[in-house]
Formats: sequence, C-alpha cells, structure tokens
Amino acid sequence: MSAILRDDERMVMPMTVVELDAVAAIEAAAYPFPWTRGNFIDSLAAGYPARVLLGERHRIVGYFVAMQGVDEMHLLNLTVAPTEQSRGHGRYLLDRLVELCRERHAHQLWLEVRQSNARARALYLRYGFRQIGVRRGYYPAAFGRREDAAVMSLEVAQDALE
Repeated sequence: MSAILRDDERMVMPMTVVELDAVAAIEAAAYPFPWTRGNFIDSLAAGYPARVLLGERHRIVGYFVAMQGVDEMHLLNLTVAPTEQSRGHGRYLLDRLVELCRERHAHQLWLEVRQSNARARALYLRYGFRQIGVRRGYYPAAFGRREDAAVMSLEVAQDALE
C-alpha cells in the first residue's frame, strides 16, 4: 500500500466520547502541552463540530475540533498522529472542514498555530491560509514561558454548494 491513502481508504466521522481514549493518546503523543480529555469532553458537550479520521484498519489517525460563529468557523484543534504524518491526512482533514464550512455557510475559517510549528504553518499556507496577525503569549511553553501564535485565515468559497 502506498504511503498516501486514497480517499476511499479514509473515512471521517463525528467524534464522540467513545473515541476519546484514542484521541487523547494521539494528542499526548503529538504535543508537549496537549489538550486534556476534559477539553474534548467540553467541546463535544458544547456541540462543537468534531470529527475523527479513520485510516488503515479503521484506526483513528487524526481529528479536528472547530467552533462555529456567525458566518465563520474557528479551527480549535487539528491533529494527525505523529506516526501518520506526511501521508496527506492533514490536508484531507482540512478538505473535510472546508466542506463543513460550506454546508454551514461559514465564509471564513480562522485558526491559531504555534509560531514554532513550522510543519503545520507550511500546510496551512499551502492550503491557502494567510497569516493576518500574531497573538502574543498565546500558548504555554517550557519553563513557564509562553509562545506566540500565528493567526491565520482562509476565505471559504460558497459557490460549491450554491
């Protein structure tokens, strides 16, 4: 099998509490300051759009959590398991999120990303996001410090559904 899965070998489904053990394990493996299980539970309880990506053998390989606003969507977390990165999963999740934006008539997609996360920033820039600002001290960092976040935005075309 190729390193990049075909679309028919992947499936995105709504995240539920049933998937949280696997999601929390990926989160802990991916970040030095991961979301807690409680963060995910709170997001689900609030009704935020959250999806898991199933890869080979229907294992969870990634996920996203977003928050809908008026005419916009805010991506809160998009993560691919470290062992599954560089296989197109991040872009695939972004494609599904943009589809969701169109379905819900969100014209703008926003996110914050660590300044030090060059891999994610490159993915977002290749996808068409623009950096529009910086949030100073947004993320926790080692030794009690804080790290800046790049604020990025993508205009979501609505003509695909109209």
